[in-house]
Amino acid sequence: MNSSLNAARRSRELAEAGDLVVDVLVVGLGATGAGAALDAASRGLSVAAIDAHDLAFGTSRWSSKMIHGGLRYLAKGQVKVAHESAVERGVLLRHTAPHLVRAAPYLLPLTPAVSRAQAATVMTGYRLGDGLRAAARTPRRLLPGPSRISTGRALALAAPLSPDGLRGALLSWDGRLVDDARLVVALARTAASWGARILTRCRALELAGDGARVRDELTGDVFTLRARAVVNAAGVWAAQLDPDIRMRPSRGTHLVLRPKTLPGLRAGLHVPIPGESNRFALVLPQIDGRIYVGLTDEPVKGPIPDVPEAPEEDVTFLLGVLNSVLDVAVRREEVAGAYAGLRPLLAAEGRTADLSRRHALLTSADEVVTIVGGKLTTYRRMAQDAVDRAVRLRGLDAGESRTARLPLVGFTPGGAGTPGRLEERYGSEAGPLRALMAEDPALAEPLPTGVTGAELVWAVRHEGALDVGDLLDRRTRIGLVPADRTAALPAARAALEY
Repeated sequence: MNSSLNAARRSRELAEAGDLVVDVLVVGLGATGAGAALDAASRGLSVAAIDAHDLAFGTSRWSSKMIHGGLRYLAKGQVKVAHESAVERGVLLRHTAPHLVRAAPYLLPLTPAVSRAQAATVMTGYRLGDGLRAAARTPRRLLPGPSRISTGRALALAAPLSPDGLRGALLSWDGRLVDDARLVVALARTAASWGARILTRCRALELAGDGARVRDELTGDVFTLRARAVVNAAGVWAAQLDPDIRMRPSRGTHLVLRPKTLPGLRAGLHVPIPGESNRFALVLPQIDGRIYVGLTDEPVKGPIPDVPEAPEEDVTFLLGVLNSVLDVAVRREEVAGAYAGLRPLLAAEGRTADLSRRHALLTSADEVVTIVGGKLTTYRRMAQDAVDRAVRLRGLDAGESRTARLPLVGFTPGGAGTPGRLEERYGSEAGPLRALMAEDPALAEPLPTGVTGAELVWAVRHEGALDVGDLLDRRTRIGLVPADRTAALPAARAALEY
């Protein structure tokens, strides 16, 4: 079946929805929800998946864009979570999305603030993490091992580091996702190619074990979507659909620096957070030239906003940690943007930074299955576990999960040289995009971050984008810098009418 998502397909499938009883209804179209839709559809089940907003509208687009092997969990003795992360990282690198996920280098600079004992402890952790890589059967050609490098080599990879007292660096490797929102789009489109109905702008008003009352947010129409099983994958908003769930979300803030703010930065950085033994700030160069700096872990109380804001105290904190290792400090006015995401953690005692990232499955009295917790890296396993539970509870006729070996839309084999910008973002669909530019050279003109008009038109025709927010804030990440978003608005409006 065609993988393309667009307004016409949404209208057609929405018109049919009221007359259907699907096997599985999934609520929420972040990574886990889109993953659950794909898991269920690829088992031969009929699926409808809805979201009150857009694909990747919530937490899934606010991550560090890392696909990590769970080293931090290993340091806390959470061996099962760490191993699961390493396995799922290997799945993405090898089998499902090597066009979106690749290995990236990270340096922990050995500054005077890092004792020799601490450096030795961290290196031991890196080697244990490499052991997890081996246990997960991820080849070293896809994910090199750790090493200690000289001061000269460290400065060659990260020129902005202060050389004063620098004793070299610890070099490690982990997975890097080109864009978390693009992963969700690929999941949703792959699910659609298996027959799943992907319905954005459809808000679940009430859930029950046999379906949901749903409102079309574009028209205001309210209708019933009937299903044999229901999976609540609404993330940090899951408790709004099941009042028995108790959440304790935490806020993770990132700064966005413009390209060339840190000239000569060719690797990511792990920067120790003062007073914390196993926590690091991350400095993350992106393929568009921007640099993300994150992230915080602060408890959030009160109502859950649709779009969280990054408070000024988070910006000040992250700048302070970043500047602790730089030769020339980054000034506040050089921060071009900031974003914050909310982790969907279950309520528990202790600091949110110390709460387990292990996902949890909860079942309501009428057998709605809710999936919460977890990490972006483990979305696929979370989705599989949720569908397994729903299939078992509701007696659905379905086989085993297939998603550990199921390529996503755009799949191209990894490790075959350095891809171009379009190949990194679109994989095998880079060719059709170039053909679109050849048909209309005006669509090849670059916008902020190098995005082209052709990519905006492609998002409308094939990726389910319905408005300028979908285009600028999720299909592309132009909107992370407000000035860039303003500059790109005319092109986004034109793409919707193209």
